[in-house]
Amino acid sequence: MYTLLQTKLGRFRILAFLEGLSFLTILFVTMPLKYLYQKPEPNKIVGLVHGLLFLLYLVELFQVKVELGWKLKKTFLAALASVLPFGTFVAERYLYLKDDSKESK
Repeated sequence: MYTLLQTKLGRFRILAFLEGLSFLTILFVTMPLKYLYQKPEPNKIVGLVHGLLFLLYLVELFQVKVELGWKLKKTFLAALASVLPFGTFVAERYLYLKDDSKESK
């Protein structure tokens, strides 16, 4: 974990994980609580956190694109990953890990 904090892409990967986790929490925990059990409070809190993480993800994505010279296609796929369930976890394997090994050399 400490080595992830040393690079821009590593910090982005951590943020992507948190954003993806918050999205899944909304989908599979707080939304059912809201609509099946009429408990909207957790959805409001997790929704706010997810919204902030999503915005941070987009800002960091742009910074990573500029710093690492990502092409438009790769940047688009990373942005798309943030709106698909499990997308950031798939992107971790197919987009981010490849660049992180290059950056650490």
